[in-house]
Amino acid sequence: MARVMAMPRGRGAMHGGKRGKAKKGTLKRLLSLLFSNNKGNMSVVFICITISAITGVASSLFLKQLLMHIKIGLESGFAAAAAGLTTLFITMGAVYLTSILCNLIQTRTMAKVTQGFLHQVRTGVFNKMQTLPIRYFDTHLTGDIMSSYTNDTDAIRQLVSQSIPNLYSSLISITTLLVIMLTSSIWLSLVMFVGVIVMFIVTKTVGGNSAKFFVKQQISLGAEEGFIQEMIQGQKVVKVFCHESESKSDFDVKNDQLCSDATSAHTFANILMPIMGNLGNILYVLLAFIGGLLVALNVGNVTILGKVEDPTTFLITIIAFLPISKQFTGNISQSSQQINSVVMGLAGASRIFELMDQAPETDEGYVTLVRCKISEDGTITECEERTGHWAWKHPHKADGTVTYTELKGDIQMFDVDFGYVPEKIVLHDVSLYAHPGQKIAFVGATGAGKTTITNLINRFYDIADGKIRYDGININKIKKADLRRSLGIVLQDTNLFTGTVMENIRYGRLSATDEECIEAAKLAYAHDFITRLPDGYNTMLTADGANLSQGQRQLLSIARAAVKDAPVMILDEATSSIDTRTEALVQKGTDRLMQGRTVFVIAHRLSTVQNSDVIMVLDKGKIIERGSHDELIAKKGKYYQLYTGAFELE
Repeated sequence: MARVMAMPRGRGAMHGGKRGKAKKGTLKRLLSLLFSNNKGNMSVVFICITISAITGVASSLFLKQLLMHIKIGLESGFAAAAAGLTTLFITMGAVYLTSILCNLIQTRTMAKVTQGFLHQVRTGVFNKMQTLPIRYFDTHLTGDIMSSYTNDTDAIRQLVSQSIPNLYSSLISITTLLVIMLTSSIWLSLVMFVGVIVMFIVTKTVGGNSAKFFVKQQISLGAEEGFIQEMIQGQKVVKVFCHESESKSDFDVKNDQLCSDATSAHTFANILMPIMGNLGNILYVLLAFIGGLLVALNVGNVTILGKVEDPTTFLITIIAFLPISKQFTGNISQSSQQINSVVMGLAGASRIFELMDQAPETDEGYVTLVRCKISEDGTITECEERTGHWAWKHPHKADGTVTYTELKGDIQMFDVDFGYVPEKIVLHDVSLYAHPGQKIAFVGATGAGKTTITNLINRFYDIADGKIRYDGININKIKKADLRRSLGIVLQDTNLFTGTVMENIRYGRLSATDEECIEAAKLAYAHDFITRLPDGYNTMLTADGANLSQGQRQLLSIARAAVKDAPVMILDEATSSIDTRTEALVQKGTDRLMQGRTVFVIAHRLSTVQNSDVIMVLDKGKIIERGSHDELIAKKGKYYQLYTGAFELE
């Protein structure tokens, strides 16, 4: 299927994983992260929510007071109730004005907190991503990782900006209303408690099913986005091999799964609110009926404070209690509606925390690369200015001394074993040496281990057994950033970034001047086609250089390596996408680029490696032949068969 094309060579199939279910402690960790940089603002938010929630239920108290003043007016004349009514209306106005002001402050502050928190999360995820080893990206779908920046972050936004404030507001309202109900009537409160128990059972049953399917929806969405990313990236391959119908079928399977999970999730979510609303209506009617029955039977009202009311006052209490019950059930219903957002938000947070908890690329190295001066007697002195010379700065912990070793590009491998997974070794007992200025070529069938060797040199992966030395220093002692700074790499798969041609070349060395970038382009024979672009070196490249040919993209990649001016070069089938005429030009450029450097070349075209100092033939992770072109031809072994066409390379 078309998906296979996106698999890294020599590795197992990529997978998106089953990230999605919220782990224990996720909410605590999320709140800790939220409050870490927003204590002041969150305090303001919760104070405003508390005031708004309390003032929101004050209307029920005002209603009873209003009815009591009306009763006084009917019994003693409205002149006697005028002062009390005036005070009541002024108080109501002040309370509602306070509520509006608190809502305004809370809304604006929460918007600021939410966006700042999302900025913090995205920054944290991206920064963490920069520290992850290559292995992580080889085993996870790009689309699924991207889902952490989009779907998961949006789920957190809903949780932080809506669910948490609404749940807290409902909690304050329910607590306040509960106190009001108990101080109003024990009989009516008992009826309310029975109704609330029923509502909780319904919420647990229906809401639990809804939450379960919302988590599945998040997982299905990540899987679908990962598949879409692969298809977009490999659209040309899909069309070349006429896999449109198969791709549609595969997409339909994932889309149907997403549709099924989303339908189930929203079905349960959508029926919860009507059920809760109708239960609230039934409870409202039941309270009115039981309250009226108690008044008719001349049963006095009893409150938790021990107060006993006469039937007339009890009737006023019942009238005021009914809207309280509506508010109470409404807050419970609102809380139940937040379950889905809470579950999705926690699932999204769990996925993001899972990514952030991934073990970073380890680096125990302590040998660093520094600029230096070399005197006539060979003494190496560290310096800040550019001299064209570099040295390995090697601090010795045993005696506290520091030694310097000139960076020459001498690389040796001794009895190296390696496997991308421990149970499957792909390199067996590999030993080689590359002296400064030598050109070492690797040839062999796909999967023989050519690229794997170069991945070990730049420590994208660490060896299982054996030893690699760089200028006599164990490569594990060298800091990875300094090691990679000394290597120039041209990969088979070219990656260009959004920006100008000049910026893409300068990616090899950010301190390079425009003149140095142009010289590097000339060396790689890219200058000619660049000057023919609409804006020359200022031409914008987008979508991985889609407006360039594959050969032009490869030339820019070579120019990028040239501007880095590293003592060791790795050319991983660097001319595989260039026609033979351009290859001849590039070969001249790379020959100049390789002068005085240690070079590792991986090539399928044997014509590009004939002038190598040493050619190594790999088969199934082992070096089976080594020597110069003439020596290997004379041996008439595997290389001879490859060169003469008696044996196909692939």
